Amino acid sequence: MALWTSAEAVAATGGHCPVAWQAQGVSIDTRSLAPGDLFVALKDVRDGHDFVAQALEKGAAAALVSRIPEGVAPDAPLLLVPDVLRGLEDLGRAARARTRARVIGVTGSVGKTSTKEMLRAMLAGQGRVHAAEASYNNHWGVPLTLARMPAEADFAVIEIGMNHPGEIAPLARLADLDVAVITTVAPAHLFAFDSLAGIAREKAAILDGLRPGGTAILPEGLEVSPLLRARAAETGIRAVTFAETGADWQIAQAQWGEEASTVQAATPAGPRLFRVQSPGRHFAVNALAVLAVAEALHLDPALSAQGLGRWVPPAGRGQRERIITDPVEETGFDLIDDAFNANPASMAASLDVLSILQPQDNIGRIKRGRRIAILGDMLELGDSELALHAAIAGYPALASVTLVHCVGPRMKALHAVLPPAQRGEWVEQAADLLPRLRALVDAGDIVLVKGSKGIKVSLLVDALRKLGQGRPQEDKGAE
Repeated sequence: MALWTSAEAVAATGGHCPVAWQAQGVSIDTRSLAPGDLFVALKDVRDGHDFVAQALEKGAAAALVSRIPEGVAPDAPLLLVPDVLRGLEDLGRAARARTRARVIGVTGSVGKTSTKEMLRAMLAGQGRVHAAEASYNNHWGVPLTLARMPAEADFAVIEIGMNHPGEIAPLARLADLDVAVITTVAPAHLFAFDSLAGIAREKAAILDGLRPGGTAILPEGLEVSPLLRARAAETGIRAVTFAETGADWQIAQAQWGEEASTVQAATPAGPRLFRVQSPGRHFAVNALAVLAVAEALHLDPALSAQGLGRWVPPAGRGQRERIITDPVEETGFDLIDDAFNANPASMAASLDVLSILQPQDNIGRIKRGRRIAILGDMLELGDSELALHAAIAGYPALASVTLVHCVGPRMKALHAVLPPAQRGEWVEQAADLLPRLRALVDAGDIVLVKGSKGIKVSLLVDALRKLGQGRPQEDKGAE
């Protein structure tokens, strides 16, 4: 069954098609385009119209364009609209209108993508789930995710992000949400906001996209939690809160293990037992929000907990793996890859995970196994960025870290205030640390790499993997 026919696309966008076509998918990138996709010629870093001919040669069913590109015949399979982004939004709106799927929107300063993936896993055993494969959460990512939604979907999970004021509300309205989740509100994107309250007001704008009778799942215990609850009350929306303690959904008992967390939750619907296949309190707390979504949608609690238990962190977002440096002895170090995003809240959460994990002694050249943190700059924090970096030295979990290596001009503020025994290397750029990397780690160590994507500490993750043969921690057998 086609995702879009030319007739459906014309009805959705008001555009014009010279010839009839059918598309099985929607793509914005010729590098990942599959035969049968509708290619959307967005203008971003490059003008997508420059790639339409290539897309058609690769088997695109049609192209969504605002003009006939050079080298493309007038009778080619095109969908001509006045504005390509507006056309994509129209497709997304039409896709939402034609489906009976229940749609969950997720926003927050930290944990959007991991919570989206938890929701995907939780819902997978209870119907057909549609969710973006990547962090497509901006002005084109949300309509693209919607435009890709099959009409027969039972659930959709839409991640909604922001960099500036006024971005979330129109995207939430486009998604037409049944449930809205705010994971947390923390200092992030402060360059565009005057205060944490300003960030909270923007996050709360996701509530503008809730359908009548919808539910808001809100974090409790934050400085701005009263603001979030007040916004829900103003709009007459049912609000459910979650937090480690002091909320509608809270942790009554927990076992915090190196491989997983097992939690007994206290909820308005009664006790709920669940397991998260990753260490870290922040994952367990976000799992409360996920199960609160299940309750709001009247889903089976046991199936929901089982589905949640199948989730594992995606690559670059706290995934742990063993790097085997001695294949004979099968010894090596553990790597926590969290190199995709960073702000003060996510930095604290990652260090908390590191503090839970136990290094191995007496298997390396340095007899004692160590916790090592390689921390890159946290970007987009505005005028207070240096103070926020220096403040990491006061995080309780940092006391358990043996050595801290710092990457980037902002992290120099942290490096300067670390205790001498804990102060490792400081480099301006991630690439500057590459020649020293082998000497900085040893068998038995646990190494966290954390930083904003723009500081490129992912280069260090790749280099650390190349020191041995990496494999996921869950596959390490009885070591």
